[in-house]
Amino acid sequence: MSFRVGIGVDAHALEEGVPLVLGGVRIDHPRGLAGHSDGDVLAHALTDALLGAAGLGDIGALFPSDDERHRGADSVELLREAYRRVREAGWTLVNADCILVGEEPKIAPHRDAMCRVLSEALDGEVNVRATTTDRLGFTGRGEGLAAHAVALLARA
Repeated sequence: MSFRVGIGVDAHALEEGVPLVLGGVRIDHPRGLAGHSDGDVLAHALTDALLGAAGLGDIGALFPSDDERHRGADSVELLREAYRRVREAGWTLVNADCILVGEEPKIAPHRDAMCRVLSEALDGEVNVRATTTDRLGFTGRGEGLAAHAVALLARA
């Protein structure tokens, strides 16, 4: 059996008056992630991990930020479209692991819902975790959030 691994990374600034969406779950928080779409760093990092593993480029090439059709887009829908292309290329998800980097919000109350939403979008196992940077850097100062994702694909 043939396997491929991909890594995805994304980061967005936190902004007042913007809804916060992480892993496809809307979270009650005073600031959300600024972005062309809904800014969901978990979904974006996971999309890049899938596309990278399949050798299909990156999220910016597939959904360019200067394309108005994607303004305010639901990032889980973008993830589904990217995965459709991954499957068309002959690959299927074995599993994925995502890490949110930031001091707040705490994701423990939302983790199960995030795992469920992302897993359902990909019809496979997606794990979500979080870590802080002990107040170092832009995530530590609360200026934004970042996410890393790893996806393992197998030849379908």
